[in-house]
Amino acid sequence: MAKRSRLTKQTIHQMFANFEASNPNPQGELDYVNEFTLLVAVVLSAQATDVGVNKATGPLFKIASTPEAMYALGEEKIREYIKTIGLYRNKAKNVYALCRDLIDNHNSVVPQTREELEALPGVGRKTANVVLNIAFGQPTIAVDTHLFRISNRTGLAPGKTPLAVETLLEKVVPAEYLLHAHHWLILHGRYICKARKPECYHCVIIDQCKFKDKVLEASPK
Repeated sequence: MAKRSRLTKQTIHQMFANFEASNPNPQGELDYVNEFTLLVAVVLSAQATDVGVNKATGPLFKIASTPEAMYALGEEKIREYIKTIGLYRNKAKNVYALCRDLIDNHNSVVPQTREELEALPGVGRKTANVVLNIAFGQPTIAVDTHLFRISNRTGLAPGKTPLAVETLLEKVVPAEYLLHAHHWLILHGRYICKARKPECYHCVIIDQCKFKDKVLEASPK
């Protein structure tokens, strides 16, 4: 059972109004050229940085930007391209199988439902939500470690599991902000509301946040 937000509706609305004012059109940081390469990039990004994934996929996507081209490379060659990424052996296996599945069962087209996406090799709920949001403009929320931390730390959507946080976020985020909510929160967690030392001294939602131990000054270098 999802908890309730510790913030009022008015406070939550102001929080996202502040996010929008500071970054009206937030973008994901994974590089891709079409829906298929986005799907592959997100699969590869599990337990890896976007920067690291982009370094590997830049050369890969130049020669294989369709399921057929990627499948034709074979699992071993895919593995060579992505060997700088964590868990690359298993990820190469999943990408290869994913391509076969798309070719055989989806006419090489990335499906637009969460259920179909989650049925693909290597695709979990978080990956599916990212693809649905970025590729198809659906107002989904993918809860990664950043969103989980921020949702609990700020009081926006407390929860003990990613699914509990996701469910509560979908209820409390105002409809007009739901499409970009995932990006605003992940970028905020990545660059401002960091795990060890949140940089509250230049946070755009400091007045709405319920975090008790705010860091109001930068550490001296």
